[in-house]
Amino acid sequence: MSLTALLPSTSASRSTSAPTAVPASPVAASYARLAEVFPGLRVRELAEGETAPHGDGWVRADELGAGGPALDAFLAWDEAQTLRDYGTAARPDVIASFGLHRYAWPACLLVTVPWFLHRRVPRVPAAGVAFHRELGRMAVRVREFACLPGDPAAALPGARVVPDEEALRAEVRAAVAEHLTPVLEGFGPRMRRRGRALWGMATDEVVEGIWYVAGLLGEEPRAMAELELLLPRTAKPYVGPVGFRELTAPDGRSFPTRDRASCCLFYTLRPEDTCVTCPRTCDADRLRKLSTVPGA
Repeated sequence: MSLTALLPSTSASRSTSAPTAVPASPVAASYARLAEVFPGLRVRELAEGETAPHGDGWVRADELGAGGPALDAFLAWDEAQTLRDYGTAARPDVIASFGLHRYAWPACLLVTVPWFLHRRVPRVPAAGVAFHRELGRMAVRVREFACLPGDPAAALPGARVVPDEEALRAEVRAAVAEHLTPVLEGFGPRMRRRGRALWGMATDEVVEGIWYVAGLLGEEPRAMAELELLLPRTAKPYVGPVGFRELTAPDGRSFPTRDRASCCLFYTLRPEDTCVTCPRTCDADRLRKLSTVPGA
């Protein structure tokens, strides 16, 4: 299961994404590049003092974490969509799993895209992020970010310079965990999952979101290599390792894959149509599905 609006890949080399002047915002160029290759998600930065959008389809991440009426309304969309698209009602825990996926996948990109493109890691607390799922829009307030020595953005307010790439990876892990921890607290009881199971799903959203976007950017191999470093087995609370591997088709073509650390439960609706990275999907079925993707 994935987000919609798949678009043609646009190549982008690492050299073209390195800024040479002090930007107005540490993340504006990253979010603009994301919108170019994936128009199904657009991110707007909130100005200082600006109120996060609310109502008319908008929901704040901390409201989802509270687990009350806002989460009820959010999951009602998944319930209606599942019934409409598949002609059957899903279990409440399945609906909650779908809902978490559809929030966490884009939310993780708020952190991982600036890291991947420009080596900047924004802090995005749940209270500073709002999401409009039907429009594919996110609003975010960025007050703090980490960067490497020599980055022109180090002169901006809120910058925190860290010594090296590993320290920056630690910032990515911390920023995603800061954002997702309260969200998981809201979704967890509805999903009937806790602890490692919830963080396994969070790990998959981190990995598969930036892996997908990197493919649109023409940088899939780099993303795979960097994700292996970002999420080793020891990166708690995440559930590693990432575990990329190659499958070779009978015609000699090679396809990257991995086994998800979690299951989105889509198989409960369509047992014969599991996700291509689902641990329930055997390699023969993965190859069959990957080989029939247009342009593969």
